[in-house]
Amino acid sequence: MAWSRTDIPDQSGRTALVTGASGGIGLETARVLAARGAHVLLACRSVGRGRAAAARIGGSTEVVRLDLASLDSVREAAARVRGRYERLDLLVNNAGVMFPAYRRTEDGFEAHFGVNHLGHFALTGLLLDLMAAVPGSRVVTVASLAHRAGLGALDEAGARSSTGRRSLTAYGRSKLANLLFARELQDRLTAADAATASLAAHPGLSPTGLWQGDPPRFLRPVAAAGLRWLAQPADRAALPSLRAATDPGVPGGAHLGPSRLFESRGAPAAARSSRASRDVAARARLWRLSEELTGVRYAFPPAPGVAEPPVAVCPVTGARG
Repeated sequence: MAWSRTDIPDQSGRTALVTGASGGIGLETARVLAARGAHVLLACRSVGRGRAAAARIGGSTEVVRLDLASLDSVREAAARVRGRYERLDLLVNNAGVMFPAYRRTEDGFEAHFGVNHLGHFALTGLLLDLMAAVPGSRVVTVASLAHRAGLGALDEAGARSSTGRRSLTAYGRSKLANLLFARELQDRLTAADAATASLAAHPGLSPTGLWQGDPPRFLRPVAAAGLRWLAQPADRAALPSLRAATDPGVPGGAHLGPSRLFESRGAPAAARSSRASRDVAARARLWRLSEELTGVRYAFPPAPGVAEPPVAVCPVTGARG
């Protein structure tokens, strides 16, 4: 039987934070969680758009300013949440950019990698101790079918590149990083015997604001055809995230996505992923690099028996790889 929002248990008494909740899939995720009784923090770059979204959502909500392109903003948002709440039940790392107007973030990172991965890595690390002892708490990281296009090394040189603004490969690398992060986080949570679970989800294809960027010319007709024939509206594209966040029968480490038409649409179910997304050594390398680049270090060690490999340093450029 297909899973739908009517299967979501009552969320009363729970506090959820959804990034990118002012529109698209994030807005739908926040709306449903609030309708089921959760108090929802709408973490948005624009406070004005966040307040407009809160008015549309109704229920119990609060707007938190968060610009994932700025690590200072990430720290400020985390400090605000920590100052007001003693626990957090759900963290949905939903926000993202695709072919953005800018080339680098405020901290000098390639835009896709900096926003989609590093910003969420830092936010999660700064909030995780509010979740670690909360039964049933979950971190859901939203990935993408495009993770399969994530070719090339996930290293410091790539993280600081200025050439990825209109690159499908750069976007794919950031989404591959999302999957590697979600799986590594689950292993570390398990090793620490934490109450929190880490899961990943992808929405399939949906005509959200992400597609309003400036994609490469070759991709435009393909994207237009895909959105016309395969896409599903945002309320349905949000279901994998909602199931990952609320279905107690889905275990930590799971990866959910739409179940029909090459995972482009349909009810949420277990999703497939590339071999690269299951590379344990790559997970450890990315984790160490992310801690170095963000300055956010998690309290949870790697799982027993999984050594963190040293980060190689290029003798010419000094870049870590």
